[in-house]
Parts: sequence; structure tokens; C-alpha cells
Amino acid sequence: MQRDLGLTADQALARLERDRRGATLEQALAPKLGDTFAGAWLAPGADRLTVATTDPARTGQIRSAGAEARVVGHSYRQLDQTRRRLDGLGYAAPKSVPGWHVDVVTNTVTVLTHPNARDAARTFVKSAGVDTAAVRFVDSDLSPRPLYDVRGGDQYGINNSSLCSVGFSVNGGFVTAGHCGRVGSSTVGSNGVAQGTFQVSSFPGNDYAFVATNSQWTPKGVVNRYDGTTVGVAGSQEAAIGAAVCRSGRTTGWKCGTILGKNESVTYPEGTITGMTRTNACAEPGDSGGSWLAGQQAQGVTSGGSGNCSQGGTIWFYPLGVILARTGKTLITEGGGGEPPVGCEGIAAWSATTGYVPGDVVGHASHKWESTFYSTGAEPGDPRSWAVWKDAGAC
Repeated sequence: MQRDLGLTADQALARLERDRRGATLEQALAPKLGDTFAGAWLAPGADRLTVATTDPARTGQIRSAGAEARVVGHSYRQLDQTRRRLDGLGYAAPKSVPGWHVDVVTNTVTVLTHPNARDAARTFVKSAGVDTAAVRFVDSDLSPRPLYDVRGGDQYGINNSSLCSVGFSVNGGFVTAGHCGRVGSSTVGSNGVAQGTFQVSSFPGNDYAFVATNSQWTPKGVVNRYDGTTVGVAGSQEAAIGAAVCRSGRTTGWKCGTILGKNESVTYPEGTITGMTRTNACAEPGDSGGSWLAGQQAQGVTSGGSGNCSQGGTIWFYPLGVILARTGKTLITEGGGGEPPVGCEGIAAWSATTGYVPGDVVGHASHKWESTFYSTGAEPGDPRSWAVWKDAGAC
């Protein structure tokens, strides 16, 4: 908040307290106002919440509760019904309409439209059969698109013909195995969305590659554990022979074993790969390129091996330190301080159907969370739950 909102530490704390009071007051007043409730908001620079109502007789009740009162023409329920009617025709929305939403400040449903396409926006709204008096058209040059995370261990496709696994996120994309694709090969994510292009690829001799991702994808310093959680990558300190190691890949998920040897040369049908690390953590086709971790320390990317996860096997990975040195890329990390997770034993798992009160402690996504507010269904770690849960660290 100091960096992005230009606030001092004291101002940030004061704003958080104001926001907390506002949220509490809105939750208390909305049910009491019932069908006359028309929304609430914190105006820039204001110390108190503004609450709108369609009933002038309710303004005293609002002010007595500690909020500013505003009388408007449409209730929130009416505006939301209008929004829902538009949602029902969302499949027919023209590309020139980036979106629509209830705007409680203007007491309208705001429909965004490209400036040269207002007629198309009006036709769309008219087709929904809504009260146009409650609709406001606003010019916008927005072109929304979905954004996706790059995570270690996730599946990606190469040239619409084969599948591999992401190794680790680095600046500008991710590293993976060289045998997965050649320079210029295109990739798509596990969701089928265009993802990036192989910019560096070395195989045989070595087995590493760098894929540059497009603007729809954000590299994250986490690895998919294939149980609904991720492991934060804290660094790339190399583990010793005999250390425990775990790997992630799209075919067999999360598997663990032991480092058995280093700097080994392995001959594949395509040629010999040098400098590899040998393990007994199994893998299968499609896991190639995936992540290897010792605790939260990144180790390398899956290269190949002998055997499978049904009969055991010997698997080699190509060391990450070599990949980073040769590509000039920087590993993206996230939290953890470099230490392995210590486990969430004894901490109740978060549940979407449980009501929580301030002071409750839960485990979720390999982290311990402390409740700071009353909630049900507010998922720890979700950006929308920032005021509800405090991250107490990895567990």
C-alpha cells in the first residue's frame, strides 16, 4: 500500500481500519434496510461509509448507525435484477461491449461500450428487455482477456502434437526439458490457451529449454502438488546425494524419492546427456520437463529414465543451476525463506461451509491462516479475502 497507493505506514493502517469499519457497517445495515437498500461505498478521502436508500424515511437510521445517507431512485435489488437480465444474454453481447456492472455510486447499471459502437450496445440492452432508465452507457477502450498462472508441474502442449510439464517459472516464462520442443515450437497451456514459444532448446548433449510466455500468462514461483495445493519455490540451493526429493508432472502428479547420484552421463536413443542427477522417484511420459524440489529448493527438470510408476524406476533430472547459468534467466521465488514446510498437523482444514470468527486458525494450501473477521466461504489466500484472513506462514 505504501508503494502502490502512495501512503505512509500510518496512513495505510488508518485506511485499513476505516475499510474494516465500513465493511462491518454495510453488513449490519443492508439487512435492516431490506428492499430499500441501494448499495454502499467508501468515497475517496471520506472517513465514513456512504449508504444509499430508496426511502427518505430511512436516512435517520443510516446516520444513527454512523454512515452518510443518500436517497436514490433504484434499489440494489432492482439494479441487480437488471444486471442479471443482461447476464442472461451475455452469449449475444457484441465484442464492442467489454462488460457491465452495478454501479452503486451512480445508481445505475453501467454498460461499457467502445466509443464508435454505441448503437450496438443500445441494441444489446434493448434486447434484454430491461428498464433503460436504470442503464448508463460509458465509453471504454478496454479489451478484457483471461489471465493465467504459469506453475511448475502443470501440463503444456507443444505444436498441438505432444505434452510435457512446466519446470520452473523464470523471468519472461519457464524452463523445461529440451527434448520437449525445438526453438520456434509453440505451446498451449493445460486450458488450451496459446501460451508461448520455445526460445532456447538444447538436446541431446544437454536437456533444457526456455519457453517465453505471452502477456496472458504470469510466471509464478510455485509448483503444483496435485492435491489442490502448491509449494512455494524459495530458492535453488542444490541438495546433496541422499537427500529427499519430490517431483511434479502432468502424468503422475507428485512423487517423491531420494537423490542417488550426480553428474551422470546417460545415453538415450537420440544421444548422450551429461551432467544429470539420478533419483528413484518414478515418472512417466508427459512428466518430462517437470519440477524437482528438495523441500522448497528447486533442483531441476525431469529428463528421462527407465521403468515407470507401476514397477518402480530410475529417473534423471537435468540440474536447474546449469539451466539458469546457460539461459541467463532468474528463478521466480515465492515465500518460505528456503526452509521445507513443517506440516499442518493438528490444524483444522479450512471449510467453505464453516462459519469463522476472529481468532480462528485453519490450514489451507500448505499455509496457516488466522481469522481477522467473521466469514463463511471466504477462502484464505483469495485476493478478495484480504481483510478476512492473515497468512501466518507455511506449514
